[in-house]
Amino acid sequence: MLGMGLSLVPEDFKRITRDPKAVLVGTVCQVLLLPLIGALITLVVPMQPEIAVGLLVLAVCPGGPSSNLITYLAKGDVALSVTLTAVSSIVTVFTIPLFTNLALQHFLGESAAIALPIGTTTLQIFLITLLPTAIGMTIRYQFPGTARRLEKQMSRLAAGLLALVIVLLLVKEGSKLPGFLVQVGVGVFLLNLVATLAGFLAGKVFRLPLAQQICIAIEVGIQNGTLAIAITAGLLNNPDMAVPAAIYSLLMYITGFGAILYGRQAICKAEAAAHTVD
Repeated sequence: MLGMGLSLVPEDFKRITRDPKAVLVGTVCQVLLLPLIGALITLVVPMQPEIAVGLLVLAVCPGGPSSNLITYLAKGDVALSVTLTAVSSIVTVFTIPLFTNLALQHFLGESAAIALPIGTTTLQIFLITLLPTAIGMTIRYQFPGTARRLEKQMSRLAAGLLALVIVLLLVKEGSKLPGFLVQVGVGVFLLNLVATLAGFLAGKVFRLPLAQQICIAIEVGIQNGTLAIAITAGLLNNPDMAVPAAIYSLLMYITGFGAILYGRQAICKAEAAAHTVD
């Protein structure tokens, strides 16, 4: 997040407020389209009721800080990514209890009192996402030359840490992975893939710039798996429901690397074509 802040200037956020279409498209995809995709997958792919509830809880969660990092490395619109994460995190404080109870009633015939503390959730968003980004932007404003040098190093460091996270997760959960994949692998893979493609196509349909298309695809495709686990294993006290989020937390980093490779290539081609026209 600090590295992303080093790459941003206030004008990036002003551009979004002047043309809020991308924020609206991304938020609608995140809050409404994604739960719909999750519901369709539970109807098409055979799975236990608890697993289906867990998949839907994952689908109604907001994008996490990982989506900002992956957007940054994929050369997407970072200012839009940070904005969408903040907006969707606040909106889903209200939609998560509603959609989760609908899923519980449909699949298990029961309901649960779920409430995410607005103050705590907002504070977490601020500390994890907005504060380090603001620090990076301040450094960029005060010391632009130093910020540009640091930003390149932070980008490499972030990519290296992301690779390390994948390796450590695979080592730690390697023995459990086959069983988890049998239970929920197809459903989780479809959720990740279809959501990412839907976000990208939505950006194309509304004729957003390529960097914003990449951002929305990642923001819709990368969910806050940690929050989904906290809700299912913690608030609902049902470890089986947490299995989709556990698998997703591994899978999203692997598909995230694919998004990074595509984004960097696509943006480089677009920039080269623009230079040729000039």
